[in-house]
Amino acid sequence: MWTGNLSALLVGLSVLLTVRRCLSARSRRLPRSTERVLIIGASSGIGRTLAVEYARLGVHGVCVVGRRVEMLEEVVEECKSHAHSSLKKTEVLALAGDFAEVGDMVRVRNELQSRWGGIDTVVVAAGVSALRPLLDIVKDKPGDDGIQHLVDVSARATRGNFVGPLVAAATFIPLLESSSPHPSILLVNSLASAIPAPTRALYASTKAASLHLYQALAIEHPKIAFTQFLPSTVEGDFRASAVDGGAANVREADPNKHGLKRIPVARRCIQAIEHREKHVFMPWSMGPSHLIFWLWPAFVEWRASVKYRFTPPQRT
Repeated sequence: MWTGNLSALLVGLSVLLTVRRCLSARSRRLPRSTERVLIIGASSGIGRTLAVEYARLGVHGVCVVGRRVEMLEEVVEECKSHAHSSLKKTEVLALAGDFAEVGDMVRVRNELQSRWGGIDTVVVAAGVSALRPLLDIVKDKPGDDGIQHLVDVSARATRGNFVGPLVAAATFIPLLESSSPHPSILLVNSLASAIPAPTRALYASTKAASLHLYQALAIEHPKIAFTQFLPSTVEGDFRASAVDGGAANVREADPNKHGLKRIPVARRCIQAIEHREKHVFMPWSMGPSHLIFWLWPAFVEWRASVKYRFTPPQRT
């Protein structure tokens, strides 16, 4: 009797939560056919896949931004080929630009304001990788020149992983607030920003900086729904962007064989925006791992060393 009542209660709660989730979906208040989407870092990887998925959903418009013009043109054609089969096709706009350059982002903002009257959704998916232990970078040059070399490399990592998101936020937050009834921003970050990893000191620290930046902005701008998306390793050639020269000497398993697949990642991003989720770990089990790190750090550090096949250098 008691067990039956408990089961009925759990089923009822599950149904209630599901209904509530459906009723609170953003697309009920902002129809896809009117949604204007900006994706920064759309020439490859998660950003490119997101552009295709939004075109498939039949949004009003998708603006893809990246530094490589020829790849943006490919994205436009791919979006058009996968566009929703409704009468009104998604408008796909390609604008070349570097998200760490103020002039480039202002130009994109002005174009979107003129063409669409504003934007509803911003996805910041651009960034750079860094793959080597910190002091290995110092050893690239003799003596104190190695330290200066490290500073120069860290400046490139900071530009790609912090300055870019900073410029994007400062440029597009005012436009979002003034032009959208239900504005949203999603930052494609990394699990490394929450759980430190060996060989990723530069990468993790610069991604953590942008994570905390957007977390603080979410408090300063409560009208906008901010989502921090933290996936583990994703398939693709992201490592080719390594600013520390580490792309030729990757230690961990091949991401194209063992990493998360881009389409499920992109669809999870869209789902997170749809339901105004603040922090999303993918896979979901990495969320508890973040908590375990504070309770049992030695275990998480050991697991990270195993994943990245890292052995600390022997003392001499």
